[in-house]
Amino acid sequence: MAKLFKGAEYLISAAGKNDIFTPEDFTDEQRQIGETTEQFVLNEVLPHRERLEEKDLPLNVELMKKCGELGLLMIDAPEEYGGLELDKATSMLAAEKLAPAGSFSVTYSAHTGIGTLPLVYYGTPAQKEKYLGKIISGEWVAAYCLTEPGSGSDALGASATARLSEDGKHYILNGTKQFITNGGIANLYTVFAKIDKEHFTGFLVERDTEGLSVGAEEHKMGVRGSSTTQIILEDAKVPVENLLGEIGKGHKIAFNVLNVGRFKLGAGVTGAAKRAITEGIRYANERKAFGVPISSFGALQEKIADASAAIFASESVVYRLAGLIDDRLATIPKGTENYYEAYQEGIEEYSIECAIAKVFCSEVLADVVDQVVQIHGGYGFIAEYPAESFYRDERINRIWEGTNEINRLLIPGIILKRAMKGEIPLQKEAMKAFESLMSPSFEELEDVPFAAEKALVAGLKQAFLVLAGSGVQKFMNNIKDEQEILMAVADVAIGIFAIESAVLRAEKMMASVSEAKRKSVESAVKIFAFNASEKAATAAKRAAYYIESGDNLTMLLAGIRRFTKYDASGLLQAKRQLAAAAIEAEKHVF
Repeated sequence: MAKLFKGAEYLISAAGKNDIFTPEDFTDEQRQIGETTEQFVLNEVLPHRERLEEKDLPLNVELMKKCGELGLLMIDAPEEYGGLELDKATSMLAAEKLAPAGSFSVTYSAHTGIGTLPLVYYGTPAQKEKYLGKIISGEWVAAYCLTEPGSGSDALGASATARLSEDGKHYILNGTKQFITNGGIANLYTVFAKIDKEHFTGFLVERDTEGLSVGAEEHKMGVRGSSTTQIILEDAKVPVENLLGEIGKGHKIAFNVLNVGRFKLGAGVTGAAKRAITEGIRYANERKAFGVPISSFGALQEKIADASAAIFASESVVYRLAGLIDDRLATIPKGTENYYEAYQEGIEEYSIECAIAKVFCSEVLADVVDQVVQIHGGYGFIAEYPAESFYRDERINRIWEGTNEINRLLIPGIILKRAMKGEIPLQKEAMKAFESLMSPSFEELEDVPFAAEKALVAGLKQAFLVLAGSGVQKFMNNIKDEQEILMAVADVAIGIFAIESAVLRAEKMMASVSEAKRKSVESAVKIFAFNASEKAATAAKRAAYYIESGDNLTMLLAGIRRFTKYDASGLLQAKRQLAAAAIEAEKHVF
């Protein structure tokens, strides 16, 4: 039986291959949902790519209704209101398979995630009865209104206001919301405003509300086919029964729903990366130079191998996290009083891992599409080829759902807060790590699958603990203001989770795949472990220089060198093997 891990516990405990969920664990039902979603994208969305890119918003609405007919909008909705109430692994699979739809996947994800979940998690029975059926059928489109012209990452700095009308029947909302996905096509908005300029609160606001108007469509660099507008509130009259959750508790809605949004974005960008590398490989097989396909050149094969290994890790991160959350949520009986409060606490437990998935997976996609454009050469710069839109569409993923910088700061920030509360024995483990820093040798694993990679993960965990401990020791409570240090330490934490996820998935796969597939898996792990360990080692050294000086710095750097050591012998052969497998399959091979 899989162990139930707490959030961030991966940093101080070793997981086994049977403790994690992987894509190979999907049930037949989950695979069928994935296939249905994939066919919908191929048959209903991609043939209309140009119309969508030209912002054919009625087509967006029509496609959302088709999603509703297929059941793709009701995966996360409760059964008692007509939903399917499936697990997070299934929800992430649908998001991944819809990602190749480009701009339309943004419409879908915003609707099913931040558009729908506030109502599911915080709505009253009457609110759900009134709105949820319309939302999960595709009859209505949903949107989420948090950002303002003067507040983005600082969500609680919002200036939109709400006051109770004299007759006590309405809240009067004033303010402007900025960059609202689905703004121009939504029928229901989750809007955040401060009651009496003080109490940050959520509201359900219908499109035809008196005093609500929709701004002009933004002209965006990427995801052009999705609707993005301002939502303008000028004495908008919202019935008191449309207040969402509790007065003054809007931050709980905003931040808890964003955890799922970050997680779902990780799944979506993984699907987008798969499509991008597939297009890159196809082009490399078709394009000839000097009389041979350019896919035969080592310079391009290395790009394909690196991308394939990174996507393998990205997928491993997403579904490991899905398993963590699903295992935790499975411990909450359906009839529990305040079920969704406990449910949200279950998701919040993994807010660190949600931030990791958002940052890591979005940056994998960024690297992949950059290389796919490069594989296309000049044609990658031409709109006729999909590489051009991949490149433009990718960029936003590192900004929304909290910028990658904000998410990087959240990772160590939440870890340190939990340590202060005694929820994570960080100080105790850091002391052990300091002791190992002083020891002349580092214990290596032997006679176990992926021994070198597991030793690397164990070493990186020691490096993280030493750096976190050193930072706290030097700066105490002021560590929260040392953003450069926090960002560097976050990169080490991200690398640990990603490498460990890839290694455990690979180990779990070994017994059930062909010899050829086994070689590809081993190659992917070696390639990714090398690339990720180099990034983590650089981040660790950066943090060390930021924190220490003199003899302490010398000792810390020596420890980091030992902790980040990884023997990647056979790396070139691994890259050639994985590239050859991908080029022959003409797609992402996992």
